[in-house]
Amino acid sequence: MYAHLTAAPRGTVSPETAARAAVTLALVTALSAVRAQIKALEDQITAQLAAHPDGHIFTSLPRAGTVRAARLLAEIGDARGRYPTPESLVCLAGAAPSTRQSGKVKVVSFRWAVDKQLRGAVTDFAGDSHTANVWAEDLYRRARDRGHDHPQAVRILARAWLLVIWRCWQDRVPYDPANHRALQRILATAA
Repeated sequence: MYAHLTAAPRGTVSPETAARAAVTLALVTALSAVRAQIKALEDQITAQLAAHPDGHIFTSLPRAGTVRAARLLAEIGDARGRYPTPESLVCLAGAAPSTRQSGKVKVVSFRWAVDKQLRGAVTDFAGDSHTANVWAEDLYRRARDRGHDHPQAVRILARAWLLVIWRCWQDRVPYDPANHRALQRILATAA
């Protein structure tokens, strides 16, 4: 970026121009330092994720990448007893709606009492996964076709992914598209 700025043609020369050039160079220096720190943190995250016994599970997910996989692992954790059923993980992540019933009145609404960091990690992953996985794209598209807005469609997809993630996590095996029966059904009907 610095080379690009220094190679740019000179503009008009005035005291104001010189002051702006000094400010620009100071900002470039600050951005370079920030980029170096980001790179150092990414390297540390990569090393710690590779050393974690469950790291391979989360990095195997489509479009998870390193930082997103590390975030999912950090939020879900490695204490398998914390989520004895997939529904417990889904509810804590806020991917299941809240249902309240009193007499004949039944209300289904957005679940507010959740682990917001976990919900953020899961919806971030799910929101990007539908671009890389046919099954996820199909679920997302069907939710949108039913009239759901984007955030609700992503939560529906997140719920489905949490069921897959929970199974992989409990069995300590990475996600394998060849073993994902719903994905294989979609691929078989498309062929």
